[in-house]
This record gives sequence, C-alpha cells and structure tokens, in this order.
Amino acid sequence: MALLEITWDVNPAIFSLGEKEIRWYALAFAIGFFVGYKVVERMFKRENVNMAWLDPLLYSTILGTIIGARLGHCLFYAPQYYLVNPIEILKVWEGGLASHGGVLGIIIATWFYSKYVSHKSMMWAFDKLVVPTGLVAALIRLGNLMNSEIFGNPTTLPWGFNFVRSREWLAIGQPCHPTQIYEAICYLLTFALCMWLYFKKDAWKKEGFIFGVFMICIFVARFFIEFLKLPQEAFEANMALDMGQWLSIPFVLLGIGCIWWSMRKPQPAHEIKK
Repeated sequence: MALLEITWDVNPAIFSLGEKEIRWYALAFAIGFFVGYKVVERMFKRENVNMAWLDPLLYSTILGTIIGARLGHCLFYAPQYYLVNPIEILKVWEGGLASHGGVLGIIIATWFYSKYVSHKSMMWAFDKLVVPTGLVAALIRLGNLMNSEIFGNPTTLPWGFNFVRSREWLAIGQPCHPTQIYEAICYLLTFALCMWLYFKKDAWKKEGFIFGVFMICIFVARFFIEFLKLPQEAFEANMALDMGQWLSIPFVLLGIGCIWWSMRKPQPAHEIKK
C-alpha cells in the first residue's frame, strides 16, 4: 500500500451553462493556444517576418490539431466502430483525441500553409510551431488529469493517485501512477529546451534542428511512459508495445533524421530584427 494515497476527486467542469459544461480540459486547450500564439508572434518579430502570415498559421494549426487528433483516435484505436458509424467521428465533445493524429494533422495543415501562405519550407514553420507545442501538450495532459483519465497502472509509490471519479479506476481500487503528471513534466522540460534553443542559441538558423529535438524529446518520453499506463483499448492488453508506442517510433526516427539533415544542410544567412 502506498505511504500516501492521494484521493483525486476534482470536478472536471469549472462551471455549467444550462446543460453545457465548461471544462478544465477546454480551458487548458485555450490557454495553450493563446500562449503559443504569443510565442510565435515574438518569433515573427525577431526574424522580421510578414505579420500577415501569423493568423493563418494559428488557424491552420488549430484545425489540423483538432481534426487530426479526432481522426487519429477514431482510426488508430477504434476503426471497427467508427467506420461503421462515421457520424460518431464528428462528436468531438464526447471525448477521444489522439496526440499522434494531432501531429499528423499539423503536418498536413502546415503543408497547405507553406504552399499557399508563407511560400517557405515546411521546416521553417515546424521550427516555430514546436517551440510552444511542448507547453500546449503539457496543459492538455493536465486537462486529462482534471478529467481523471489516461492514468497509469497500480503503484505502491508514495504519490499514487486514487482517481475516484473514474469508472475504470473503481474496477481497480488501488493507487495508480499519475502518468498525466509524468508526461506534463516531460513536455514542460521540452518546451523550456526548445525556447532556449530558439531564443538563446539561435538554433532556428539551422532549419529542422529544433523540430528534430522536439520530436525526439516528446516521443521518447511518450514511449517510455506508456509502459506505466493502463491500456486505453482492450486490444492493447496483450501487446508487448501498445498503439501509442508503435506510433511514437516513426516520430522519433523522423526527429533523428531531421537533426542529421539540418546539420548537413548548408544554411542561408539570416538577419535578426533587433
């Protein structure tokens, strides 16, 4: 038995408007995108970039994140159900978002943005987007914590959480790893590292380097923390690696490839706006 049993009984709703609830999860999303917008705005000013490109980048990122994350959950984790009931895919408010799908959605959205708005390379946009994304991801995981969802296996460690509002936890009845907090910490450290690389080391001059570092840090952390998580879907119960881990491997390899490419690629001269 854990030395300290933390009973987590937080209401996921901040307040209600009639039958609609305003949840901590939604607030975390909103704060993350607002702060992310301000960080990228500062980058645009630093590089003396056309500020008219900023809002389209925000809108395409939001759409790519939500659409990609929803489709990722539906197609990666429960394709049999959603392919038979495609209208259910639209019910985002009922929950079910996959971070790997969100990343793929952002990649596709950035392709359109780069082709039709900035006319710069996708890596130019990625190196900016990923800097605040670590913060956004951390806030989303804290939103999961407020929802008492996506937690870990039973543990005897002192900081085990009793997620008493979760039906899944009620079937376990033991303190569990608060993996939402583990991931949030890793993502915040990634955010700090990317901010340091961009603003202190001018790593943005080597296109793809910051993006590569981000992908490695985020998805290596995700890969190892998954070992502590309860299976999200029944089909994962007997898998040596769960779906989240299999989906993380290509992103880690992509990050390694981007760093290798950025170190070998001749970089154009940049001027920083003072």
